[in-house]
Amino acid sequence: MKKLITLMLIAILTTLSANESNTTKDSNATIKQDSNLTEEELAKKQVEEQMKLEEKYAKEQKFYKGDNYDLKSKEINKKSLEKLPVIEPDYDFDITDVYRDDI
Repeated sequence: MKKLITLMLIAILTTLSANESNTTKDSNATIKQDSNLTEEELAKKQVEEQMKLEEKYAKEQKFYKGDNYDLKSKEINKKSLEKLPVIEPDYDFDITDVYRDDI
């Protein structure tokens, strides 16, 4: 039993250490790429990324506000509603009929 626990512990630790080394390699690679850029180039790059996000936000806001949409064609004529028949609900509906097997 102790051998099994020891083997499982070793396997977990090995997996964790391998995963951790992969993430540090990725972060080191991005740092090296960014370190080649000057501060001015890095600032420009960050500004461009933020501008892209702002464009996306502005586009979404334009959609949610709905200022540019013409919905007049989708309005309902109230006079035509008067011609529709009123459908009365069936108030004596019994839910137990739904669950019966003999019907």
